Amino acid sequence: MDKVVATAAEAVADVGDGASLAVGGFGLVGVPNVLIGALHERGTTGLSVVSNNCGAMDSGLAVLLAAGRIARVTGSYIGANKEFARQYLSGEVEVEMIPQGTLAERLRAGGAGIPAFYTPAGVGTQVAEGGLPWRYDGQGGVALASPPKEVRTFDGTDYVLEHGIRTDYALVRAAKGDRHGNLVFNKSARNFNPLAATAGRITIAEVEELVEPGDIDPDAVHLPGIFVQRVVALTPGQATDKQIERRTVSAPPARGTVSG
Repeated sequence: MDKVVATAAEAVADVGDGASLAVGGFGLVGVPNVLIGALHERGTTGLSVVSNNCGAMDSGLAVLLAAGRIARVTGSYIGANKEFARQYLSGEVEVEMIPQGTLAERLRAGGAGIPAFYTPAGVGTQVAEGGLPWRYDGQGGVALASPPKEVRTFDGTDYVLEHGIRTDYALVRAAKGDRHGNLVFNKSARNFNPLAATAGRITIAEVEELVEPGDIDPDAVHLPGIFVQRVVALTPGQATDKQIERRTVSAPPARGTVSG
């Protein structure tokens, strides 16, 4: 089945207000910026997003956040996104912070049809006991806090119950993909993109390089096409448009010295 759609706008045309999205990416790496931009242009709002972070440097989900299109974020950290921090502390957006490994496993579990699992991460903290601020009231108080979670003991060790995550849609970015939706991710872009892809009921992938079925060695496939419903081929300009969050440059060697 050829899953390629002509444009990103067409690919996200049925993503309605209030939809839930699992979005791939790790920092600024592997972020489906073109699909996110199409959602922004469409005007979709009231979104609940699940992602490792919520964008940075006016890139990725930061575009939707700045436009007031996101109602709830499930993620593992705020990072250097000052607008995200401002909206969270002012009560404009609801935020569920999750340990990074737990977030990854909740996405994986949802995609694998596992409704819940036990983990030691968070035992003895507000992650398990409840009370983490999900929404502030804008006056310094907490309007909505996380509920307590079930804790059980196995072989003398306490574990907290965490639920798998399923979303209406998933948006991911791959380095290479074929018309059947088989995807290959590049390095750290593989951290969350495959997990987000499996968690979505409808998964949309933007690919930097579109190839024909059979061109990808089956052993090289990171995500089978069964998890992907739509594929968008990026233009060369879109494929190479990548940002660096913090650029570091080494000082040149002093004159008269030999480097290396």
